[in-house]
Amino acid sequence: MIPCLQARTHSPRDPLAEALGRPLSPNEGLTEYTIVAHWPGLDYYTPDDEQRTWTSIEWAEHLEDPYLEHPFAASPDDDRRAILHLDIRLHPDDRELTGPEWAETAHRFARAAGIEAPGAAEHGWRWIAVQAQPGRLDLIANLIRLDGAWRTPSADILRRLAEEARRIEQDLNLIPARTGPTTRSAVRTAPTASAQFASVLTQLADEQAGPLATVRGLVEHTAHRIARQPGAACTDTAHRLELIARRLYAIQQDLDTTAAHLVQARVAAAPATARNTAHRSP
Repeated sequence: MIPCLQARTHSPRDPLAEALGRPLSPNEGLTEYTIVAHWPGLDYYTPDDEQRTWTSIEWAEHLEDPYLEHPFAASPDDDRRAILHLDIRLHPDDRELTGPEWAETAHRFARAAGIEAPGAAEHGWRWIAVQAQPGRLDLIANLIRLDGAWRTPSADILRRLAEEARRIEQDLNLIPARTGPTTRSAVRTAPTASAQFASVLTQLADEQAGPLATVRGLVEHTAHRIARQPGAACTDTAHRLELIARRLYAIQQDLDTTAAHLVQARVAAAPATARNTAHRSP
């Protein structure tokens, strides 16, 4: 399970479309099978007799409302990019989670990210969890509270998310992000060429300390700084940098998947090697 914190944006529309894997629609209703979890305050916000099957456009507008209600709310450095987007990917060989398991995972990551706090149901931050693509969960939140206060993510948010991912893997019996349950000893005891290549690719794709993660962080930081400069050219440049950061993340995922395939191929070949050795023994 790999959580990835995307660059913050001004609008939830692009993150929601990315989570759905399709453009937003004013006609398509999203049921509880797609919106698997949301901020607890929505139960107070929505009348009991109101239909909860909103369209994707309506969900986006719901997340945008704090912008309209608090037009001067901003971060300590005057950043108005209040939309936080976290996507979580399961291991390719993981089992399919149930609806309640996805909901539990969403709430646990929301708490780890600091966008869901005990006792803040009616005055907390708006967020939703989208499960529309296999093995993927997206959390989209507005960092502007209902009372206008700005939520600044903690400096160690990436560590918190990674630690929560490890706990969820253990609690739900999921495959660890980097290796399957039988691959660690195989790679450690038989450092073949494929295992060594897999190790290099895994280091390149590492979300915490890998070089691509460092580059992506610098690109995202530069995009944020440029976006605060006046002028349409700066806005366009910031958007281009955000797209570059997304491509870098996609490359990280591709490298991680390739490393997993190399390890799996090594493990699959190991039994055949053992059989051949046994056949030659007297």
